[in-house]
Amino acid sequence: MPCWFRACECGQCISRIPCAGNSSGPYQDRRNDMSPLNIKKGSSSHSAYDLRDYHEQGTERHTLALIVDNEAGVLARVIGLFSGRGYNIESLTVAEIDHTGHRSRITVVTTGTPSVIEQIKAQLGGVVPVHDVHDLTTEGVAVERELALFRVVGKGDVRVEALRLADIFRAQVVDSTLDSFVFEVTGTSHKIDAFADLMRPLGLEELARTGVVALARGEIDAESGLN
Repeated sequence: MPCWFRACECGQCISRIPCAGNSSGPYQDRRNDMSPLNIKKGSSSHSAYDLRDYHEQGTERHTLALIVDNEAGVLARVIGLFSGRGYNIESLTVAEIDHTGHRSRITVVTTGTPSVIEQIKAQLGGVVPVHDVHDLTTEGVAVERELALFRVVGKGDVRVEALRLADIFRAQVVDSTLDSFVFEVTGTSHKIDAFADLMRPLGLEELARTGVVALARGEIDAESGLN
């Protein structure tokens, strides 16, 4: 028997109702009177039709400093924690800072919502070779620096303009040929980005960046080795 479906008054349940024919019958008029559900996008946080993109929620950029044992596999475990849980890494630097105690410092720049940042810090603290985790973004004013090398190729007026801009940004010429320069720039990530944007139309061919290193301003914490 032909049938059609009708939504009940609550708007959630759907019942199957037989009809007398394909185009006529006691239920045909009621079917024609039905109107589509007019639900506004993201109208309610409790609605099954909540279509808001939660990835559009405000994300924050945080610089984390970790003191870890300088042993094989530590960096892989830290990176694995981020990749395994889908956390983002914008920058990562690592180097040994205590040859006697075999300790290394890892600086990670990551982004996420406040709750995600708290999860990252809590989970990093649970990794066995990690001795300290500090959020330099929230614990006070920190000094951040990054070093970058730029290879710029050009001749004539282009070389002159590249040198003029390099002088404004206090970039150092560390290598020079008849048709290229290698500039060294030290500063914040925003400064590196700005210099790169200006060099691209002048012949920027290669760029290498160290990633962010950071120190908190103030006295050194004797227990953690962080300041």
